[in-house]
Amino acid sequence: MHFVALLRGINVGGNNPVPMRELKALCEGLGWTDVRTYINSGNVVFSADGTCQALASALEAGIRERFGFPVSVLVLTAEHMERIGAELPADWVKSATMRTDVMFLWPEMDHPGIIDLLGPKAVDRVRHVPGAVLWNVLDADYNRSALNNLVGTKTYKAMTVRNVNTFRALLALLRG
Repeated sequence: MHFVALLRGINVGGNNPVPMRELKALCEGLGWTDVRTYINSGNVVFSADGTCQALASALEAGIRERFGFPVSVLVLTAEHMERIGAELPADWVKSATMRTDVMFLWPEMDHPGIIDLLGPKAVDRVRHVPGAVLWNVLDADYNRSALNNLVGTKTYKAMTVRNVNTFRALLALLRG
């Protein structure tokens, strides 16, 4: 099966450094095949046997052993990524005038009520899809967006965020 592993909070501001070459080697050491990393923010596309939870646990343990710090890992199937992508409006982009993020949710936060917890404002366009929140705001409205209040909250700690360009690139990698 094809999967994507999303690592939370690595290589941010010099904290939790994980070189992608070493991450790839670690994944291959776990027996994963067709391993490809994408940009330095902790995205791994691979093939393996197992459940998403078992694969995430194996990678978390490997990172803790190899790099000496804990990292939360979310693993999704290619099919799950396709379902998220099918719900993402084509005109929601990341550009000079618009920002779109895909907020991948850990299971304990994955429910339609997550939107209420996030408290979007009138300038925000927000959708929950199983496994993620899709968030779009015009760049001119970004300072009035609820996105500014999210960092550091309990809710924020139960997700890992990728911009829409990264999401679409990962989807393309999964499609081969």
